Amino acid sequence: MIDLDYRTAFDMAPIGLVLSRHRLMVDVNQQFLAMFGGIREDHIGQSFEVLYPSSDEYQRTGARIIGSLGTDGRYADDRVMKRRSGEHFWCHVSGRALDAQDPHAAGIWSFEDLSARRVLKVDFTAREREIAALLIEGDTSKQIGKKLQISPRTVDVYRARLMRKVGAATTPELVHRLLSG
Repeated sequence: MIDLDYRTAFDMAPIGLVLSRHRLMVDVNQQFLAMFGGIREDHIGQSFEVLYPSSDEYQRTGARIIGSLGTDGRYADDRVMKRRSGEHFWCHVSGRALDAQDPHAAGIWSFEDLSARRVLKVDFTAREREIAALLIEGDTSKQIGKKLQISPRTVDVYRARLMRKVGAATTPELVHRLLSG
């Protein structure tokens, strides 16, 4: 019989879990390792940056998290992440800062691999990935522009590129195609 304790619950959780301090991984569980690859020692002490397709996305997401945290210190979104093999995939990320006043000081983060439901078939740029993720959340051009600190017109230009890449005629069709892969 297996002893049930907090360590066992953390290690055996059905979603990827990470404990962090100052955007460095302090501990990871087995599901996280299955999703991203490698062994625990490959990730401990590493920056979350290794999980992002680009350094720019890592920086911008960190800034967006700080700007979007609620008073309870919670944040969640769907984004494209990178496995140790270099493969990109859609991932639902949610987390909680232990101190909402200092969001990156310490946190608990969960990662859910969405690739079974949402396949990346088109090669998007870093900015296109960010805009696609926010469109999926239902944000308007104005909201996306504010979150990414770009003009709504620039968002519209990127949305038009995304629509061409996936062969969509309307924004709802674009979102549908992004969600269905």
